[in-house]
Order: sequence, then structure tokens, then C-alpha cells
Amino acid sequence: MLAALMCWPLLPSCNKEKPTVARVQIVDEDGYAVPQAYVKLYADPVYPLGDPTRLTQEKLTGSDGWAEFDYSGFYEQGQAGFAVLDIVSFKDTAVGEGIIKIVEEETAEEVVTLVPVTP
Repeated sequence: MLAALMCWPLLPSCNKEKPTVARVQIVDEDGYAVPQAYVKLYADPVYPLGDPTRLTQEKLTGSDGWAEFDYSGFYEQGQAGFAVLDIVSFKDTAVGEGIIKIVEEETAEEVVTLVPVTP
């Protein structure tokens, strides 16, 4: 028993990091998915610590209106909290905004509705 306890620290860690992902769906005013809409996630801190642009990612939605952003490389295991990011999206003359709270080792989802811009 004592030998097993002494060898315990030498065993490789089984605590594998899970993906940290943000998924954003873009819909129109009727709730239908909007394919090929531009989506940007970015940090806009009041008091920036470090470089907030490192979290900026941009994509176009797929045919199902979803865009997926992988933040696994930005998260370090043991870190408390991760980020709240702003969302901006547009397609043609419609725009939408929102926010998403990204939680370490989880998949966060948010839906943003595009609204036509009136002149």
C-alpha cells in the first residue's frame, strides 16, 4: 500500500482538457437561419489587461446559420473564468449584435437576430 502511494505522483495525469468553444447562430427576424452571414467575436474591455485583440475571431455562418469558434488554445487549465465577448454580425443590409460568455472547457451558444438597417 505504501509503495502504491509513493508511486502515485509519478503516474501521468488523467485530467485531459476539454474543448472551449463558442457557437453563434445567426437568424433573421422570422427566426430562420441565415447562411453566409459574417460573424465577429471580440473583446471590448473597459480596462484592458494585455492584448484584447488576441481573442478576436471572424467567420461566415454555414448553411445552418451557425459559426463555431474554438478558444481551446487560449484557455489554460486551472484558470478561473475565461471571457465575455461582443458579437457583431451582418449580411447584406441587415445587422445584429450580442454578447457571449465563454466558459472554460464548455461549449457556449448564443443566437443573434439580424435586423434590416433603415436609411
